[in-house]
Amino acid sequence: MSKQNGFHVVTPLLESTGMSKRIGTTVYLKMESSQPTGSFKIRGIGYMCQNVRKNTKSKGVVCSSGGNAGMATAYAARKLNLPATIVLPSSTPQLVAQKLKDQGATVKVVGKVWDDANAEALRLAESEDLTVIHPFNHPLVWKGHSSIVHELNASLPSKPGAIVVSVGGGGLFCGIMEGLDEMGWGDVPILCMETVGADCLNVAWKARDLVTLPDITSEATCLGAKTACRQAFEYSKRPNVISEVVTDLQALEAVELFLDEERVLVELACGASLAAVYSGVIQRLQEEGRLPKLLNSLVMIVCGGSSVNLAQLQHLQAVIRK
Repeated sequence: MSKQNGFHVVTPLLESTGMSKRIGTTVYLKMESSQPTGSFKIRGIGYMCQNVRKNTKSKGVVCSSGGNAGMATAYAARKLNLPATIVLPSSTPQLVAQKLKDQGATVKVVGKVWDDANAEALRLAESEDLTVIHPFNHPLVWKGHSSIVHELNASLPSKPGAIVVSVGGGGLFCGIMEGLDEMGWGDVPILCMETVGADCLNVAWKARDLVTLPDITSEATCLGAKTACRQAFEYSKRPNVISEVVTDLQALEAVELFLDEERVLVELACGASLAAVYSGVIQRLQEEGRLPKLLNSLVMIVCGGSSVNLAQLQHLQAVIRK
């Protein structure tokens, strides 16, 4: 399969024996943790940065990010010789700020949550003539992310029975929905997973309207947008979309089990989707008749994460299990 941009790689699609055994159907892992920047974000953000380089006279790019989007922006900008400024909320691990600097980006720390950092990024874009690379809310970002579904079509023996994805602001979810439409897979059930306290899509889904969370209280800071993007909310109204929430503890246990079973360390944000299998969400949805009892196959989008290492995992274990 040809690359959609010069930065992302076609990631492995692995069968998980452990997960398959748990739910009684074949589970495939789409290993976005194998991307050069550690997460799926390089797909959409790489695609958008290329577009900026080709079609604008921009003096550089600016991105507000709790980590992965910033990392993808810094990486793509370095490859394109574009100056990059990354604005981080104070909740971002120090490890991430250092990795961004290692990519040659200018790093600024502003505010407590993503929304604060984003306000500063917009101000900088205006004052310094920079192009804003939105972490999740832009059609070019969704277009880049849709390449995941094209790869699934090339690798899977048949149409998947369901797809599980973590949702923060909704960029990956939008890209997957766009890709499903392009493939003629619009009826494939999509399970959107979030953590309590970073559950902007689930709250909107239940309220049938976009809702802004008062604060992000989950430790899964990479899911930490207070409001989902409008396009994600519109997609969530479709009958094939299910929204579920797990606790930080369930997401952490999923990260630990995944590390034990698959020997890969992922972020807590990614643990939210893995918990769909490890915490019995899939099985419950099947019992409730909201997912078919007999699933053809289940695809887990292992979104990865650049802001996790052993020290960060131990910190999460201490904070969440206190």
